[in-house]
Amino acid sequence: MSALKYWVWLAECRGVSNQTRLALLRHFGSPEDVFYADAGEILLTEGITREQAKALEDHKLDKADKILADCQRLGLRILTIQDAEYPGRLQNIYDPPCLLYVKGRLPAIDEVAAVAVVGTRDCTPYGVACAEKLGYGLASGGAVVVSGLAKGIDAAASRGALRAGGITVGVVGNGLDVHYPYESRYLYEDIAAAGALLSEYPPGTEPAGSHFPARNRIISGLSLATLVVEAPERSGALITAETALEQGRDVFAVPGPIDAPASVGCNRLIRDGAGLVSDAWDILREYAGRFPEKLKQDEAREQPAVLGYQARQKAEPKPVPPSLDLNKSSLTDDQLNLLRAMSDEEPALVDDLIEQTGIPTRRVLSALTLLEMEHMVTQHSGKRYTRAVTLCE
Repeated sequence: MSALKYWVWLAECRGVSNQTRLALLRHFGSPEDVFYADAGEILLTEGITREQAKALEDHKLDKADKILADCQRLGLRILTIQDAEYPGRLQNIYDPPCLLYVKGRLPAIDEVAAVAVVGTRDCTPYGVACAEKLGYGLASGGAVVVSGLAKGIDAAASRGALRAGGITVGVVGNGLDVHYPYESRYLYEDIAAAGALLSEYPPGTEPAGSHFPARNRIISGLSLATLVVEAPERSGALITAETALEQGRDVFAVPGPIDAPASVGCNRLIRDGAGLVSDAWDILREYAGRFPEKLKQDEAREQPAVLGYQARQKAEPKPVPPSLDLNKSSLTDDQLNLLRAMSDEEPALVDDLIEQTGIPTRRVLSALTLLEMEHMVTQHSGKRYTRAVTLCE
């Protein structure tokens, strides 16, 4: 445990990039040696800047001690890049995390066919049905299903894998004690019981926009292949697919109707060479030679007797938010800019709105309060906001 506090110190050192942390580990061999190194020797590290070297002069360990205490209280393990259990598949990507927080039992990733299943949060009943069916088939056929546990496609694929009695791995962009989205809290518990939850962020870390692209490299890095089930033209799932290709991994996609917005990204991936998938064996046959004793064709083509409740329900039409004519409104410039920066579907953190608009924090908070009083925005848990009106300009 004493050595782990130096790993946590290095991982949490503000202003030091992950690439610099990896370079320091190559140069010094261990975080403890980095901690006790003098400033001159630190500056000999490849690629380090004076600002980063200055940040490493902060030798306070209070934060590291608190994180270790939280891990012990929550039943979390810390897996470092130098541990034998750390997946070699992940270690070999360009930017592997120097440590991971783990809840549950991580399978021997290098010895299994792990497949990432990703897709849009704003999915259709078709997408949910496909994700659950393919998650079930992959797990039944002997694969480990990896996902980001986002609502929609990721959650459906994980549910399918769990229903098949398979092993699943969830990679999140927040602390493992922070359930995001909140409705996935029971899924967190089930995955930790059947497999493992992973994060490179310590307990208590709230989700942030910058965390999710970073998380995506871990999802694809753990996996032999990434399957995209539904993805509109702009989707985080497509970022994961691009990251997988950069890592030299395979990409597959589920086709959809040519006029379906949620399938635009998948159809383009297939056009550009991604493997077309209609059942789990379309993926697993590519790895049957590597894992002949583990992958089973007949089981991979099995389907759950009844799909998840989301796929069985008819989609209710979403109510149309009231319109707001910006040309006739009496709103301030701050209020108008915040409304334009917000979505009516995906909640935005206050910090992201501050960064996006460039408006000072005090003015943003004041404008949001007034907008909420006028029922023009809706506040969600974690100080996140969505627009409650349709803008007309």
